[in-house]
Amino acid sequence: MRRFEEKIIGVKAIKPVISRLKKRGKRIVFTNGCFDIIHYGHIFYLEKARLLGDILIVGLNSDASVRRLKGEGRPVNSLRDRMRVLAALESVDYVLSFSQDTPLRLIKQILPDVLVKGGDWPVDKIAGADIVIGAAGQVVTIPLRKGRSTTSLIRKIMSL
Repeated sequence: MRRFEEKIIGVKAIKPVISRLKKRGKRIVFTNGCFDIIHYGHIFYLEKARLLGDILIVGLNSDASVRRLKGEGRPVNSLRDRMRVLAALESVDYVLSFSQDTPLRLIKQILPDVLVKGGDWPVDKIAGADIVIGAAGQVVTIPLRKGRSTTSLIRKIMSL
């Protein structure tokens, strides 16, 4: 078993890894998100995503990107901590960050076999879906677990 720190990788370093894995016939799955406070909904989602292929790569929004998308006070956990928590999960093979609001550049570089997002995203709104489909890949949405979200968890904590 690899130490979780070995799963945290940069964009330049992931390219040769992906090349080797694809040559060995491995199916690469990519998903992304903020993953600010990990909860059961995240675990369910990542486990389902991992079942769609051999290797699961998670793109993680930078702190500045999360702030732009979610507002002041977010993220609750730093990028470094979020990366470490995700890397510690058995279902996750690699974690890397991106600073843009969408992972489009990352998707173009990785060119996964399967692109995964939550069921709240229509396929035509998923960044990089056209690129993955154009390369004979697949785009899959995974239904969300009702009542499981970081925002609802923060609201619950704030009401205590």
